[in-house]
Amino acid sequence: MKGNAFGLIYTGESNLQLRDLTTSRSIAAVPYGGRYRCIDFVLSCTVNSGITHVGIIAQKNYHSLMDHLGAGKEWDLNRKRDGLFILPPYVTKDSTGVYKGTADALRSVMGYVRRSSQKYCVLTGSHTIYNTTFNDMLRFHEEKDADITVLYNDEKSFSPDDQFDDLRLCVDDNYRVIDMEIDPYRPKSTFQSCDCFVMEKSLLEYLVEEAATHAEHDFIRDILIRKVNSLKIYGYRYDGFVARLNSMSMYFNQSMALLDPIVREDIFNPDHPIYTKVKDEVPARYNANANVTNSFIADGCIIDGTVENSILFRGVKVAKNAVVRNSIIMQACEIGSDTGIDYVIMDKGVTVKSGRTLSGHNSFPVVLRKGMIV
Repeated sequence: MKGNAFGLIYTGESNLQLRDLTTSRSIAAVPYGGRYRCIDFVLSCTVNSGITHVGIIAQKNYHSLMDHLGAGKEWDLNRKRDGLFILPPYVTKDSTGVYKGTADALRSVMGYVRRSSQKYCVLTGSHTIYNTTFNDMLRFHEEKDADITVLYNDEKSFSPDDQFDDLRLCVDDNYRVIDMEIDPYRPKSTFQSCDCFVMEKSLLEYLVEEAATHAEHDFIRDILIRKVNSLKIYGYRYDGFVARLNSMSMYFNQSMALLDPIVREDIFNPDHPIYTKVKDEVPARYNANANVTNSFIADGCIIDGTVENSILFRGVKVAKNAVVRNSIIMQACEIGSDTGIDYVIMDKGVTVKSGRTLSGHNSFPVVLRKGMIV
C-alpha cells in the first residue's frame, strides 16, 4: 500500500458513557493496555501498512492527544514529505468550528484531502482497538472493484446498553453489503463494523460535498446507509481480537481481556508492533512484601503490596499491605497501606489514603476521576 493511500483518523467521537474518562481528553487519548492510548492502535496499523501520510481530525479536548502524538516521531511520521498532520477545528465561511457530525468534520478538512497525492483514503475512527494491516483489505477492495470497503468482525456479544454507533452489516456470499443498521435494538446480523473504511479519494470528496448540499452531517447515517444500494459497498472480514470502548463496563472488560495470553499475543503481535510515546523510566520495583499474579505492571511502578488480575500504568505506587484486585490503575496513582481495591478504574494521579476499601463489580466498576483524593 506504500505510496498509494493516505490515512485519515477521526478523533471527535463524543460518548457520554465514557464521560468519567473523557472530561479532560478525547476518547482517542484514553489510556489503554498499561502504557498506550487508544489512538496508538489504529495509528500503528496505518503505519505498519506502509502509509506515511496521516491526518488526525481533532474536535475537542485534544490537548492531551496533541501532547501524546507530538510530531509523530515514535510512528516514524516526523518527515519532510508527507508525515503526521493534526487537523484541529477552525472557523471558515462554511464552518463554525463545531462539527455537527462526521461528514461535517470531513468537509472541514477537504483542503487536506485534496492536497493528498495518494489515490486511496483509509478512513478510521479512534476508539476501536485491533491490530492488523490494511494491505490485504486494499487488494480485496481493488479485486472487487468496490466503491467502499468496510472492515468488520463477527461480534457475538450484544447489549443495547453498550451501543455507540454500532454499525451492523448484512453481506451476501460475495461479501457485498446488502443492508446496514445503526444501533439496532435487535440486530439482523452479528457482523459489526470496525470503524474502518477504504475508498478512493475522489469518491470521498464527492460524497462529503453531496451530503453538505443536502444539509446532511453524518457519514454513516446520511451517506453509507442511504447509499447501500446505489454504491458497491463490500465487507472485509477481520478475525482477530477487537475491543470496542463504548461504555465504562466495556472499557473495563476489554482492558481486562488483555490478561488472557491468547488475546495479548494477538493484539501485541510482534510482526505488527504497536508504537506509543516513549518515556524513559526505570523498571518496575518489587519490594520484599510484593506479591503480584496475572497482572500488567508498567515501568516506574513501586510494588510493596498484593496485586492480582490488574493493569497498572507507569509510576503507580502500591504501599505495604495494600491489596489491588481486578482493577485498572492509571499513571502516577498512589495506593496507601492497608487498603482494599477491587473492580476499580482509577484515572491518572489518584491518591487512595491508608485504610480505605473500594469495591465495585465487573459490570459496574468504581471509577475515580483524574486527580481525586479518596
